[in-house]
Amino acid sequence: MTNFAENLEKLENVDAFGLMKLFGEDGEVAAVIENKPGSSGSFRVYYHVALKWGGVGPKAAEEALALFAEHTEDARAHPGKHPNIDRLLQSIEQDIYYSVRCYPV
Repeated sequence: MTNFAENLEKLENVDAFGLMKLFGEDGEVAAVIENKPGSSGSFRVYYHVALKWGGVGPKAAEEALALFAEHTEDARAHPGKHPNIDRLLQSIEQDIYYSVRCYPV
């Protein structure tokens, strides 16, 4: 089983982007993820699944949770500690879809 760091090595380079916005079904900004230390891994995971799935919904969230590896179990054990993972769990539980837009640095 791979870990989060190993999974990140396989994902697309996102150095050209500084910010990602997730939009709910109402068209409003539901979340912002910055491509900076502390959230750059989340940015890469969300970017990867959004490219593959055309946004972030339950199927994309399942793949993202697998990519987060050991952090997914930590998020389940400590709700609120990993808000970007919590959002994915919520997407699956409540059938929530987000459209994604990335902005250059």
